[in-house]
Amino acid sequence: MRTRKRTNPADPAGDSPTSGFPPILGPDPRVLVLGSLPSVKSVELSQYYGHPRNAFWPIMDGLFGAGRSLPYDERKQILVENRVAVWDVLASSVRPGSMDAAIDSASATPNDFSNLFAVHRCIHSVFFNGQAAAKLFNSLVAPTLENRSNRRNYQALPSTSPAHAAMCFEEKLAAWRCVADAARKNQRG
Repeated sequence: MRTRKRTNPADPAGDSPTSGFPPILGPDPRVLVLGSLPSVKSVELSQYYGHPRNAFWPIMDGLFGAGRSLPYDERKQILVENRVAVWDVLASSVRPGSMDAAIDSASATPNDFSNLFAVHRCIHSVFFNGQAAAKLFNSLVAPTLENRSNRRNYQALPSTSPAHAAMCFEEKLAAWRCVADAARKNQRG
């Protein structure tokens, strides 16, 4: 018999939904980085990409100087100053454990991207942290967007999750450089 990891200590079966966080979002983001749903460790710490082996913050350090050595609020501020927003595709979903493959699609509730894009029209590039986030967005969000937001650039990047070990850190960092390029693209305008 397979045991299920708990997302909520009060729910031993792992059947209660995991809820996401508010976005890291400044007044004029140019770039939006989307994950799927916070991991168990991220929920425990109330931080995006809280697992110590997740490569997201080391990559943000390489791109913007927003590494784990800084307090979380400072890392968020650096991203905001560089016009990078961070959010998840899902507002909530049942997911025993932290693996994206365990997301229960029947319980998946997406975040309100129509409102986000209406308020923040300056977002010109959306980057997905892994294929799971891209697939969730394409199936649950894209069909609901007015004009399907075709004027934005959408790109899936290698997952920063420690479960995605097919690439070394240096390869992931190189693939993620497009985030910094896109964030700087229209900073003068």
